[in-house]
Amino acid sequence: MAVKFKIKKGDNVKVIAGDDKGKIGKVLAVYPKKSQVVVEGCKIAKKAIKPSDKNPNGGFVNKEMPINISNVAKTGE
Repeated sequence: MAVKFKIKKGDNVKVIAGDDKGKIGKVLAVYPKKSQVVVEGCKIAKKAIKPSDKNPNGGFVNKEMPINISNVAKTGE
């Protein structure tokens, strides 16, 4: 059976636990099977990327990582 959450893509949420506690951001993606959401500007990780045609030098890119849905709360905005 599918799990249903009150938080959807595009909602504004506040992080209520973790390193980014107190930050407010927009939900970019929801993963219901893993009970996780990706919030804009929160839980940034530096990911290494290999050289390719698009990026010939490779290097690092900052990427938002998923947060457990229990660590965010919907804001009234």
